[in-house]
Amino acid sequence: MAVARWQRSTLLTAFGDFVDAVIIGAGVVGCAMARRFSVEGASVVVLERAPDILSGASKANSAILHTGFDAPPGSVELQCMQSGYDEYMQIRESFNLPILETGAMVAAWDDSEEGRLPELLDQALLNGVADARLVGRAEVLAREPALGTHVRAALLVPREIIIDPWSAPLAYAMQAKALGARFQFNAGLLSARFDGDLWHLETPSGTLAARSVINSAGIQGDSVERMLLGEAQFEIRPRKGQFVVFDKAAAKHLRTILLPVPTARTKGVVLTRTIFGNLLVGPTAEEQEERERPDVTRPELDMLIAKAVELVPALAQAQVTAVYAGLRPASEEKHYRVHYLPEKGYFCAGGIRSTGLTAALGIARHVHGLWAQSRTAGGERFAAPPTFPLPNLAEHLPRDWQTPGHDGIVCHCEMVTGREIEAALGSPLPPGDFGGLRRRTRCAMGRCQGFNCLARLASLTEGRLSVPIAPEVDP
Repeated sequence: MAVARWQRSTLLTAFGDFVDAVIIGAGVVGCAMARRFSVEGASVVVLERAPDILSGASKANSAILHTGFDAPPGSVELQCMQSGYDEYMQIRESFNLPILETGAMVAAWDDSEEGRLPELLDQALLNGVADARLVGRAEVLAREPALGTHVRAALLVPREIIIDPWSAPLAYAMQAKALGARFQFNAGLLSARFDGDLWHLETPSGTLAARSVINSAGIQGDSVERMLLGEAQFEIRPRKGQFVVFDKAAAKHLRTILLPVPTARTKGVVLTRTIFGNLLVGPTAEEQEERERPDVTRPELDMLIAKAVELVPALAQAQVTAVYAGLRPASEEKHYRVHYLPEKGYFCAGGIRSTGLTAALGIARHVHGLWAQSRTAGGERFAAPPTFPLPNLAEHLPRDWQTPGHDGIVCHCEMVTGREIEAALGSPLPPGDFGGLRRRTRCAMGRCQGFNCLARLASLTEGRLSVPIAPEVDP
């Protein structure tokens, strides 16, 4: 019955009728939202102003799946993080999503920081993270012998892990698409009108009608809310985070995520391995007004490198592979800005900052719960939705280049094969630009940053990306 209902809804939408929900924004939260609503039987359209998913804040993060040990107790953020963590672990095998079991240590480097560790432990236990524990200097150095010897103690959180930050939301989006969700790219919202029953949304592709609108627009969340409602309940204050990626050879110096003792403003600079075999340090936390382009700056990058060397002295000899920056959609308040107007069919998931990758599935479940209580609820849940196992990009697991018939190595730094490039381009949700291709395959993300493979990639993708590959790689 659910499939028949969706097929009818697709036909009606094509002729100008309405869908159950329009989701604005195809970052990790928007992709998770599309999956949850589609699984629950709703007809869905996703509007994304960029050429591909994950083109905003979601493309740049530290890729940690958090337990919520330091989240505000009793908060929506904690609820969504832990719900999201649990659901990710339940579905990851069906999508072939890798994890790297590292654990995390909140390391104290002076008396003041050491004095705050018991408080952090109490918070972790209050938040249900029962396996967190304090460890002394000897145990810290036994676990991580390359750390600076001035480390004092740490809070060990064993279930903090590393994931692939791009394959996961791609899997969410692909499942949603298989269930009938439509993704419209290069489709920024131009105007909106609510007639008392339906929303009428004007986009570059035409007008959509919907029973409800879900705002997951990230860095533009407040602007979208003003366009929809006339005013916004929150203000986005972009927070730039810069990162430094060390070469793969540096990863041998650390196996545990190294977290700082957090402050009231920021979680601070993290030193961690990546699922792709590198070592990452960042982010910074820089307020800025510009919402479109987070530039990297030499003083801040030098600070990050110096911080990494301070924590792990052996990194003084490590080479830097890449640098990048992202903008987190922070707001004037620290907590998530989740609110709704059921009488208008409007739902907002705004102000989702650094924990969004972990919380996305939980946020989607939470918002759908609010939606299901409103007059917009409808549809029949898919009991066994289809899944699409994605190619493995994790360095510690078998890769495509190790299997015969891969059509040659296109990117030698990251060992990306021709078969992987073709599979991405021919998938049900293909990349719209070079950034999307990189996130799906790891091409041009290694030591040479595309210097040696860019021409081949341009040839392979000619006429197949909505935004052709430019002569220069944008890190």
